[in-house]
Amino acid sequence: MTLSATARYLMLAVAALSGCTTSELDWDLRGPGRGDTSAAALQATRNRPGPDARGVLSYPGYQVALARRGDSVASVAGRLGIDAAALAQANALRPEDALREGEILTLPTRVAAAPAAGSGTGALIGGPVTGGTIDVTTLAGAAIDRAAPLAAAPVTPALQTGPQPARHRVVRGETAFTVARTYNISARALADWNGLGPDMALREGQTLLIPTAADGPAPKPVAQTNPGVGSPTPVPPSAAKPLPDEKPVAASQPAPGTPASPDLGSQRTAASAARFAMPVDGKIIRSFAKGRNDGIDIAAAAGTGVRAAADGTVAAITKDTDQVPILVLRHADNTLTVYAGIDRVTVAKGAKVTRGQQIAVIRAANPAFLHFEVRKGVDAVDPMGYLQ
Repeated sequence: MTLSATARYLMLAVAALSGCTTSELDWDLRGPGRGDTSAAALQATRNRPGPDARGVLSYPGYQVALARRGDSVASVAGRLGIDAAALAQANALRPEDALREGEILTLPTRVAAAPAAGSGTGALIGGPVTGGTIDVTTLAGAAIDRAAPLAAAPVTPALQTGPQPARHRVVRGETAFTVARTYNISARALADWNGLGPDMALREGQTLLIPTAADGPAPKPVAQTNPGVGSPTPVPPSAAKPLPDEKPVAASQPAPGTPASPDLGSQRTAASAARFAMPVDGKIIRSFAKGRNDGIDIAAAAGTGVRAAADGTVAAITKDTDQVPILVLRHADNTLTVYAGIDRVTVAKGAKVTRGQQIAVIRAANPAFLHFEVRKGVDAVDPMGYLQ
Protein backbone atom coordinates (compact mmCIF):
# COMPACT_ATOMS: atom_id res chain seq x y z
CA MET A 1 0.00 0.00 0.00
CA THR A 2 1.30 3.45 -0.83
CA LEU A 3 1.89 5.86 1.99
CA SER A 4 -0.63 8.23 0.44
CA ALA A 5 -3.35 5.61 0.75
CA THR A 6 -2.35 4.92 4.33
CA ALA A 7 -2.26 8.61 5.15
CA ARG A 8 -5.74 9.16 3.69
CA TYR A 9 -7.24 6.41 5.79
CA LEU A 10 -5.52 7.38 9.02
CA MET A 11 -5.95 11.08 8.44
CA LEU A 12 -9.67 10.60 8.21
CA ALA A 13 -9.64 8.42 11.28
CA VAL A 14 -7.72 11.15 13.11
CA ALA A 15 -10.21 13.73 11.92
CA ALA A 16 -13.00 11.63 13.35
CA LEU A 17 -11.19 11.41 16.68
CA SER A 18 -9.96 15.00 16.98
CA GLY A 19 -12.75 16.94 15.31
CA CYS A 20 -15.91 14.90 15.81
CA THR A 21 -16.36 14.16 19.47
CA THR A 22 -20.00 13.15 19.59
CA SER A 23 -21.05 12.20 16.06
CA GLU A 24 -21.03 8.67 14.76
CA LEU A 25 -18.31 7.43 12.43
CA ASP A 26 -18.59 9.07 9.02
CA TRP A 27 -18.53 6.02 6.76
CA ASP A 28 -18.26 8.15 3.63
CA LEU A 29 -15.40 10.17 5.16
CA ARG A 30 -16.83 13.53 4.16
CA GLY A 31 -16.38 15.18 7.55
CA PRO A 32 -18.83 17.15 9.70
CA GLY A 33 -20.80 19.87 8.01
CA ARG A 34 -19.87 18.73 4.51
CA GLY A 35 -22.85 16.55 3.71
CA ASP A 36 -23.23 12.95 4.80
CA THR A 37 -23.62 10.87 1.64
CA SER A 38 -23.32 7.50 3.33
CA ALA A 39 -27.04 6.80 3.01
CA ALA A 40 -26.90 7.45 -0.71
CA ALA A 41 -23.90 5.14 -1.04
CA LEU A 42 -25.69 2.35 0.79
CA GLN A 43 -28.76 2.77 -1.39
CA ALA A 44 -26.55 2.22 -4.42
CA THR A 45 -25.43 -1.18 -3.09
CA ARG A 46 -27.63 -4.23 -2.80
CA ASN A 47 -27.92 -6.30 0.35
CA ARG A 48 -25.91 -9.48 0.70
CA PRO A 49 -28.00 -12.53 -0.29
CA GLY A 50 -29.07 -14.96 2.40
CA PRO A 51 -27.15 -18.26 2.76
CA ASP A 52 -28.59 -21.76 3.00
CA ALA A 53 -29.30 -23.48 6.33
CA ARG A 54 -25.62 -24.25 6.89
CA GLY A 55 -24.47 -20.74 6.08
CA VAL A 56 -23.27 -21.45 2.52
CA LEU A 57 -23.54 -19.06 -0.45
CA SER A 58 -23.12 -20.98 -3.71
CA TYR A 59 -22.12 -19.49 -7.06
CA PRO A 60 -20.99 -21.19 -10.29
CA GLY A 61 -17.34 -20.30 -9.74
CA TYR A 62 -16.99 -20.71 -5.99
CA GLN A 63 -18.69 -21.09 -2.61
CA VAL A 64 -18.31 -19.15 0.63
CA ALA A 65 -19.53 -19.85 4.16
CA LEU A 66 -20.83 -17.35 6.71
CA ALA A 67 -19.64 -17.91 10.28
CA ARG A 68 -22.16 -18.08 13.12
CA ARG A 69 -21.81 -16.65 16.61
CA GLY A 70 -19.17 -18.64 18.48
CA ASP A 71 -17.77 -20.31 15.36
CA SER A 72 -14.14 -21.18 14.75
CA VAL A 73 -12.55 -22.31 11.50
CA ALA A 74 -12.63 -25.89 12.77
CA SER A 75 -16.31 -25.74 13.73
CA VAL A 76 -17.29 -24.41 10.30
CA ALA A 77 -15.26 -27.16 8.64
CA GLY A 78 -16.95 -29.77 10.84
CA ARG A 79 -20.41 -28.43 10.01
CA LEU A 80 -19.66 -28.61 6.28
CA GLY A 81 -17.75 -31.88 6.36
CA ILE A 82 -14.50 -30.51 4.93
CA ASP A 83 -10.88 -30.53 6.10
CA ALA A 84 -10.25 -27.81 8.73
CA ALA A 85 -6.61 -27.33 7.71
CA ALA A 86 -7.54 -26.80 4.06
CA LEU A 87 -10.27 -24.31 5.02
CA ALA A 88 -7.86 -22.41 7.26
CA GLN A 89 -5.15 -22.30 4.58
CA ALA A 90 -7.62 -20.97 1.98
CA ASN A 91 -8.45 -18.05 4.27
CA ALA A 92 -5.03 -17.24 5.78
CA LEU A 93 -6.18 -18.49 9.20
CA ARG A 94 -5.52 -21.34 11.64
CA PRO A 95 -8.06 -24.08 12.39
CA GLU A 96 -8.41 -22.90 16.01
CA ASP A 97 -8.97 -19.22 15.11
CA ALA A 98 -12.23 -17.72 16.34
CA LEU A 99 -14.54 -16.03 13.83
CA ARG A 100 -16.92 -13.08 13.93
CA GLU A 101 -20.58 -13.67 13.29
CA GLY A 102 -21.19 -13.14 9.57
CA GLU A 103 -17.49 -13.38 8.62
CA ILE A 104 -16.91 -14.77 5.12
CA LEU A 105 -14.80 -17.91 4.53
CA THR A 106 -13.86 -19.08 1.04
CA LEU A 107 -14.40 -22.84 0.67
CA PRO A 108 -11.45 -24.79 -0.81
CA THR A 109 -13.79 -27.43 -2.28
CA ARG A 110 -17.45 -27.39 -3.24
CA VAL A 111 -19.95 -28.83 -0.81
CA ALA A 112 -23.55 -29.86 -1.19
CA ALA A 113 -25.74 -26.99 -0.04
CA ALA A 114 -28.79 -27.24 2.21
CA PRO A 115 -32.05 -25.44 1.30
CA ALA A 116 -31.82 -21.66 1.57
CA ALA A 117 -32.55 -20.24 5.01
CA GLY A 118 -33.58 -16.86 3.66
CA SER A 119 -33.70 -14.98 0.42
CA GLY A 120 -31.45 -12.04 -0.26
CA THR A 121 -32.72 -8.87 -1.82
CA GLY A 122 -29.76 -8.32 -4.12
CA ALA A 123 -27.07 -9.97 -6.15
CA LEU A 124 -23.32 -9.74 -6.01
CA ILE A 125 -20.93 -8.28 -8.50
CA GLY A 126 -19.82 -10.73 -11.13
CA GLY A 127 -16.34 -11.50 -12.39
CA PRO A 128 -13.32 -12.66 -10.42
CA VAL A 129 -10.95 -9.92 -9.27
CA THR A 130 -7.57 -10.47 -7.69
CA GLY A 131 -5.22 -8.19 -5.91
CA GLY A 132 -5.54 -6.22 -2.98
CA THR A 133 -3.92 -6.87 2.53
CA ILE A 134 -3.73 -6.17 6.03
CA ASP A 135 -2.00 -7.49 9.08
CA VAL A 136 -4.64 -7.79 11.74
CA THR A 137 -5.31 -9.81 14.85
CA THR A 138 -8.34 -12.08 14.63
CA LEU A 139 -10.84 -12.18 17.43
CA ALA A 140 -9.48 -14.30 20.27
CA GLY A 141 -11.16 -16.61 22.76
CA ALA A 142 -12.44 -20.15 22.88
CA ALA A 143 -15.45 -20.84 20.69
CA ILE A 144 -17.94 -23.70 21.06
CA ASP A 145 -19.83 -24.96 18.07
CA ARG A 146 -23.45 -24.73 19.12
CA ALA A 147 -24.86 -25.54 15.70
CA ALA A 148 -27.13 -28.59 15.69
CA PRO A 149 -26.47 -31.29 13.09
CA LEU A 150 -28.46 -30.78 9.91
CA ALA A 151 -30.37 -33.30 7.92
CA ALA A 152 -28.76 -34.65 4.79
CA ALA A 153 -28.34 -31.88 2.21
CA PRO A 154 -29.35 -32.29 -1.40
CA VAL A 155 -26.65 -33.47 -3.76
CA THR A 156 -26.86 -30.37 -5.97
CA PRO A 157 -26.20 -26.97 -4.32
CA ALA A 158 -28.84 -24.28 -4.72
CA LEU A 159 -27.09 -21.52 -6.68
CA GLN A 160 -27.70 -17.86 -5.91
CA THR A 161 -29.55 -15.87 -8.52
CA GLY A 162 -27.96 -12.85 -10.14
CA PRO A 163 -24.37 -12.16 -11.19
CA GLN A 164 -21.50 -13.87 -9.46
CA PRO A 165 -19.72 -11.51 -7.00
CA ALA A 166 -16.25 -10.26 -7.70
CA ARG A 167 -13.65 -11.25 -5.12
CA HIS A 168 -10.66 -9.30 -3.86
CA ARG A 169 -7.59 -10.90 -2.29
CA VAL A 170 -6.18 -8.61 0.40
CA VAL A 171 -2.48 -7.82 0.12
CA ARG A 172 -0.14 -6.38 2.71
CA GLY A 173 -0.83 -2.77 3.63
CA GLU A 174 -4.42 -2.50 2.38
CA THR A 175 -7.32 -1.31 4.50
CA ALA A 176 -11.08 -1.62 4.13
CA PHE A 177 -11.15 2.05 3.16
CA THR A 178 -8.58 1.72 0.38
CA VAL A 179 -10.31 -1.39 -1.00
CA ALA A 180 -13.68 0.39 -0.95
CA ARG A 181 -12.15 3.41 -2.68
CA THR A 182 -10.64 1.13 -5.35
CA TYR A 183 -14.08 -0.21 -6.28
CA ASN A 184 -15.95 3.08 -5.73
CA ILE A 185 -18.18 1.61 -3.04
CA SER A 186 -18.78 2.60 0.57
CA ALA A 187 -16.65 1.08 3.32
CA ARG A 188 -19.84 0.32 5.27
CA ALA A 189 -21.19 -1.83 2.42
CA LEU A 190 -17.88 -3.70 2.22
CA ALA A 191 -17.98 -4.30 5.98
CA ASP A 192 -21.61 -5.51 5.91
CA TRP A 193 -20.99 -7.95 3.07
CA ASN A 194 -17.90 -9.47 4.68
CA GLY A 195 -18.76 -9.36 8.39
CA LEU A 196 -15.88 -7.05 9.28
CA GLY A 197 -15.42 -6.02 12.90
CA PRO A 198 -15.87 -2.51 14.37
CA ASP A 199 -12.18 -1.75 13.69
CA MET A 200 -12.66 -2.60 9.97
CA ALA A 201 -9.47 -4.69 10.19
CA LEU A 202 -8.36 -6.97 7.37
CA ARG A 203 -5.67 -9.65 7.19
CA GLU A 204 -3.20 -10.42 4.46
CA GLY A 205 -4.55 -13.20 2.24
CA GLN A 206 -8.19 -12.60 3.22
CA THR A 207 -10.73 -12.86 0.39
CA LEU A 208 -13.43 -10.16 0.27
CA LEU A 209 -16.70 -10.17 -1.63
CA ILE A 210 -17.26 -6.88 -3.48
CA PRO A 211 -20.86 -5.62 -3.03
CA THR A 212 -22.82 -5.24 -6.23
CA ALA A 213 -24.28 -1.90 -7.26
CA ALA A 214 -28.06 -1.68 -7.28
CA ASP A 215 -27.92 -0.68 -10.94
CA GLY A 216 -25.24 -1.00 -13.55
CA PRO A 217 -22.18 -3.26 -13.99
CA ALA A 218 -19.76 -4.41 -11.34
CA PRO A 219 -17.27 -1.81 -10.07
CA LYS A 220 -13.85 -2.07 -11.64
CA PRO A 221 -10.66 -1.37 -9.75
CA VAL A 222 -8.96 1.96 -10.38
CA ALA A 223 -5.38 1.79 -11.61
CA GLN A 224 -2.93 2.77 -8.88
CA THR A 225 0.67 3.97 -9.23
CA ASN A 226 3.52 3.72 -6.71
CA PRO A 227 5.42 6.75 -5.43
CA GLY A 228 8.08 7.87 -7.89
CA VAL A 229 6.57 5.93 -10.79
CA GLY A 230 4.18 8.60 -12.03
CA SER A 231 0.75 8.33 -13.59
CA PRO A 232 0.15 6.96 -17.11
CA THR A 233 0.69 9.68 -19.71
CA PRO A 234 -2.39 10.40 -21.84
CA VAL A 235 -2.07 10.57 -25.62
CA PRO A 236 -1.60 14.24 -26.54
CA PRO A 237 -3.76 15.86 -29.23
CA SER A 238 -0.62 16.37 -31.34
CA ALA A 239 -0.37 12.61 -31.77
CA ALA A 240 -3.41 12.76 -34.03
CA LYS A 241 -2.80 16.13 -35.67
CA PRO A 242 0.62 17.77 -36.04
CA LEU A 243 1.12 21.11 -34.33
CA PRO A 244 1.64 24.19 -36.56
CA ASP A 245 5.18 25.40 -37.16
CA GLU A 246 6.47 27.53 -34.33
CA LYS A 247 7.58 31.12 -34.89
CA PRO A 248 9.77 31.82 -31.89
CA VAL A 249 10.47 35.38 -30.79
CA ALA A 250 14.04 36.35 -29.99
CA ALA A 251 14.74 36.31 -26.27
CA SER A 252 15.82 39.95 -26.33
CA GLN A 253 12.54 41.04 -27.88
CA PRO A 254 9.24 40.88 -25.95
CA ALA A 255 6.31 39.30 -27.73
CA PRO A 256 3.94 41.80 -29.38
CA GLY A 257 1.45 43.19 -26.92
CA THR A 258 3.34 41.86 -23.88
CA PRO A 259 3.41 44.40 -21.01
CA ALA A 260 6.59 45.02 -19.10
CA SER A 261 7.17 42.43 -16.37
CA PRO A 262 6.98 43.89 -12.84
CA ASP A 263 9.82 43.34 -10.41
CA LEU A 264 8.02 41.01 -8.02
CA GLY A 265 11.10 40.67 -5.84
CA SER A 266 11.04 44.35 -4.94
CA GLN A 267 7.38 44.04 -3.97
CA ARG A 268 7.83 40.97 -1.76
CA THR A 269 6.73 41.40 1.85
CA ALA A 270 6.50 39.09 4.86
CA ALA A 271 2.80 38.63 4.14
CA SER A 272 3.55 37.41 0.61
CA ALA A 273 6.03 34.77 1.78
CA ALA A 274 5.06 31.10 1.63
CA ARG A 275 2.57 30.26 4.36
CA PHE A 276 4.22 26.88 5.08
CA ALA A 277 7.88 25.91 5.10
CA MET A 278 9.09 22.79 3.29
CA PRO A 279 8.93 19.99 5.87
CA VAL A 280 12.06 18.31 4.46
CA ASP A 281 14.67 19.18 1.84
CA GLY A 282 14.42 16.96 -1.23
CA LYS A 283 12.99 16.38 -4.67
CA ILE A 284 9.23 15.94 -5.12
CA ILE A 285 8.85 12.47 -6.62
CA ARG A 286 5.05 12.38 -6.68
CA SER A 287 2.73 15.33 -7.09
CA PHE A 288 -0.72 15.98 -5.64
CA ALA A 289 -3.58 14.30 -7.51
CA LYS A 290 -7.02 14.61 -5.91
CA GLY A 291 -8.41 11.17 -5.09
CA ARG A 292 -5.21 9.39 -6.13
CA ASN A 293 -2.48 11.02 -4.06
CA ASP A 294 -3.85 13.47 -1.52
CA GLY A 295 -0.45 15.03 -0.85
CA ILE A 296 3.08 15.17 -2.19
CA ASP A 297 5.95 12.70 -1.74
CA ILE A 298 9.38 14.25 -1.08
CA ALA A 299 12.47 12.06 -1.48
CA ALA A 300 15.00 12.30 1.36
CA ALA A 301 17.62 10.09 2.91
CA ALA A 302 16.65 7.93 5.88
CA GLY A 303 17.31 9.78 9.14
CA THR A 304 16.82 13.24 7.61
CA GLY A 305 15.04 15.58 10.01
CA VAL A 306 11.35 16.33 9.33
CA ARG A 307 10.25 19.85 10.29
CA ALA A 308 6.89 21.36 11.21
CA ALA A 309 5.60 23.31 8.22
CA ALA A 310 4.09 26.01 10.45
CA ASP A 311 3.28 26.89 14.05
CA GLY A 312 0.63 24.63 15.49
CA THR A 313 -0.41 21.88 17.89
CA VAL A 314 0.10 18.12 17.65
CA ALA A 315 -3.44 16.93 16.93
CA ALA A 316 -2.71 13.20 16.70
CA ILE A 317 0.06 10.62 16.51
CA THR A 318 -1.01 7.24 15.15
CA LYS A 319 0.30 4.37 13.04
CA ASP A 320 -0.68 2.75 9.77
CA THR A 321 -1.29 -0.98 9.37
CA ASP A 322 2.47 -1.56 9.02
CA GLN A 323 3.01 0.26 12.35
CA VAL A 324 4.67 3.23 10.62
CA PRO A 325 4.04 6.47 12.57
CA ILE A 326 1.81 9.20 11.13
CA LEU A 327 1.75 12.64 12.72
CA VAL A 328 -0.94 15.32 12.33
CA LEU A 329 -0.49 18.99 13.22
CA ARG A 330 -3.33 21.50 13.57
CA HIS A 331 -2.67 25.08 12.47
CA ALA A 332 -4.65 28.32 12.26
CA ASP A 333 -8.09 28.24 10.59
CA ASN A 334 -8.39 24.50 11.32
CA THR A 335 -5.79 23.68 8.67
CA LEU A 336 -4.11 20.30 9.21
CA THR A 337 -0.77 19.00 7.97
CA VAL A 338 -0.03 15.27 7.78
CA TYR A 339 3.44 13.68 7.92
CA ALA A 340 3.80 9.98 6.96
CA GLY A 341 6.81 7.78 6.19
CA ILE A 342 8.48 8.98 9.39
CA ASP A 343 10.17 7.52 12.44
CA ARG A 344 11.42 8.60 15.88
CA VAL A 345 8.70 11.19 16.56
CA THR A 346 10.02 13.77 19.04
CA VAL A 347 6.75 15.46 20.06
CA ALA A 348 3.69 14.32 22.00
CA LYS A 349 -0.01 14.79 21.33
CA GLY A 350 -1.18 18.22 22.45
CA ALA A 351 2.32 19.75 22.32
CA LYS A 352 2.89 23.17 20.75
CA VAL A 353 5.31 23.27 17.82
CA THR A 354 6.92 26.12 15.91
CA ARG A 355 7.61 26.50 12.21
CA GLY A 356 10.83 24.69 11.33
CA GLN A 357 10.97 22.66 14.57
CA GLN A 358 12.13 19.07 14.03
CA ILE A 359 9.30 16.66 14.83
CA ALA A 360 10.60 13.34 13.42
CA VAL A 361 13.04 11.80 10.93
CA ILE A 362 12.60 10.05 7.59
CA ARG A 363 11.98 6.32 7.98
CA ALA A 364 14.35 3.82 6.35
CA ALA A 365 12.57 2.50 3.26
CA ASN A 366 13.15 1.87 -0.43
CA PRO A 367 12.61 4.52 -1.55
CA ALA A 368 12.81 6.70 1.56
CA PHE A 369 10.50 9.70 1.34
CA LEU A 370 8.11 11.91 3.31
CA HIS A 371 4.42 11.89 2.42
CA PHE A 372 3.10 15.38 3.24
CA GLU A 373 -0.55 16.51 3.10
CA VAL A 374 -2.42 19.74 3.76
CA ARG A 375 -6.10 19.49 4.67
CA LYS A 376 -8.87 21.98 5.30
CA GLY A 377 -10.95 19.96 7.72
CA VAL A 378 -10.89 16.56 5.98
CA ASP A 379 -10.64 17.92 2.42
CA ALA A 380 -7.19 17.45 0.90
CA VAL A 381 -5.74 20.47 -0.93
CA ASP A 382 -2.56 20.80 -3.00
CA PRO A 383 0.31 21.50 -0.58
CA MET A 384 2.20 23.42 -3.26
CA GLY A 385 -0.28 26.27 -2.94
CA TYR A 386 0.93 26.67 0.64
CA LEU A 387 4.62 26.04 0.04
CA GLN A 388 5.18 28.38 -2.91
